[in-house]
Amino acid sequence: MPKKTVSKKPSIALCGIGRWGKNLAHHFYQLGALSVICDRRPEFLKAASENFKNIKVESSYDNLLKDKSTDAIVIAVPTPEHYFFAKKALLASKHVFVEKPIALKVAHAEELCQIARQKKKKLMVGHLLLYHPALIKIKEIIRSNQLGELYYLYTQRLNLGQIRKDENAMWSLAPHDISILLELFPKKPIAVSADGYSYIQRSKGIEDVIFMHFDFADGKSAHIHLSWLDPHKVRRITLVGSKKMVVFDDMEQTEKLRVFDKGVDLQQSDSDSLASAMVLRVGDVEVPYIENIEPLRAECAHFIECIEKNMHPKSDGENGLEVLKILEAASQSLKLRGKKIKL
Repeated sequence: MPKKTVSKKPSIALCGIGRWGKNLAHHFYQLGALSVICDRRPEFLKAASENFKNIKVESSYDNLLKDKSTDAIVIAVPTPEHYFFAKKALLASKHVFVEKPIALKVAHAEELCQIARQKKKKLMVGHLLLYHPALIKIKEIIRSNQLGELYYLYTQRLNLGQIRKDENAMWSLAPHDISILLELFPKKPIAVSADGYSYIQRSKGIEDVIFMHFDFADGKSAHIHLSWLDPHKVRRITLVGSKKMVVFDDMEQTEKLRVFDKGVDLQQSDSDSLASAMVLRVGDVEVPYIENIEPLRAECAHFIECIEKNMHPKSDGENGLEVLKILEAASQSLKLRGKKIKL
């Protein structure tokens, strides 16, 4: 049983106490901000009452929104319901934390951002990896020019299982990697293409394996490989620069981040001033220190802090909107068997 931190925090209600909602409940409870758990399933509410002492439970979302003592709503319901639940909460003048993706349509995400601005409420999207200490460290490495010019990035998010029946592997997994791409590259991509294959649910046409490619105006590129039909669980990001290369392997227990002093150096030839020799460089491997902070804990704490100090969320509604625009364009490309779509 987690210990509850006793302190004055914003009163936060959690809507949806399913598989991921339980994790959110755990952290908001420990942070002393969870006040109500809402779910339409009686058996889930019964279990919540037993696991989280002194926390109210509510089966009606409308009743929850009428409670003036509730400052914010954390939404962890199925993806197709994100827009509906978030809109009602914002219109009820509640701060909102909604799991990724923010919605299924760009127009809906734009509407949510507009309502949040009008109501002057925080709208935060659960782009969890933006709060991972390893990703924050990578941002520092890029900013300090240790990598030199960033050439390209590729990510692998693979596993056997967690197969969805209402969305394909791209909508289920890609928001993480797209948010990372937008965080690490200085400019947004100008085009995206996606190709995918359906093996398990062929009759429904739900793709299990997705390959996404991104083009940038300055010649940079990025590639995302997604699958829930793979023999290995892989959560890896690789960045290649002109000076060094970085690999973030989230499946590693300790050495999650490694910086490789590897690359190709161009050296001018003595015989011809216009010619250059390509020399492969293989140097040391550095393992930077990474703070031992659970990303979900940091994400939940950030939402609370944004409410308390009137801060702008790192993964705000606009960030969720940008990710959704790319997902929508990639879906169009997927239907056209990999045709490049301009962003």
